Amino acid sequence: MGAPGDRAIGEEIAQLSAGEALNLCGRTDLGAAIDLLSVAEAVVTNDSGLMHVAAALGRPLVALYGSSSPAHTPPLAPRARIVKLEIECSPCFARECPLGHFRCMRELRPAQVLAELDSLATVNA
Repeated sequence: MGAPGDRAIGEEIAQLSAGEALNLCGRTDLGAAIDLLSVAEAVVTNDSGLMHVAAALGRPLVALYGSSSPAHTPPLAPRARIVKLEIECSPCFARECPLGHFRCMRELRPAQVLAELDSLATVNA
């Protein structure tokens, strides 16, 4: 899920998933997004309003933090994990990287996210 501006990257993700992901970027309203989150097996999201919705719904959740900080806006749920790189310029709280590299998000690795998802599956099985 995402905004219409996320549609291209959503399509790339869907194609790389070999049929495991469906691109709904720009195709859901808030009500539909909440409905989908309520039945999700697990949720991977950035620090966003939908992250807080997933937490409130009690869904297993991996929250990715880059320019923001979980010290300020954590997911308030026991079934949530945080993935964040500790780099010297983060958190800067800027929507666009003032240094132009966006390392705080680009250097997050899928293996880190998958490890947290696996830990949630083990704890909540």
